[in-house]
Amino acid sequence: MTTLMNKEEFLRLLEAQLELPQGSLKENQTLADLNSWDSMASVLFIALADEKLGVTVSGNEIAKAKTVKDLLSIVESRLAV
Repeated sequence: MTTLMNKEEFLRLLEAQLELPQGSLKENQTLADLNSWDSMASVLFIALADEKLGVTVSGNEIAKAKTVKDLLSIVESRLAV
């Protein structure tokens, strides 16, 4: 992540988007195990990445993601370019 936002800050933003309790989202969690992870959550993740970090994420990339860490990796790969 950038110096503007670390992984924990991003997790907290994602929790807020998914309406999860603060501090409940962990990198190793499987997306399928999250009741709030659905197609709308995918769209919210795309918007979050764009608005907060200025990175573009595709729906195809998100569809391949299995864990929260996979989502973070997608964003980090964009920031590293």
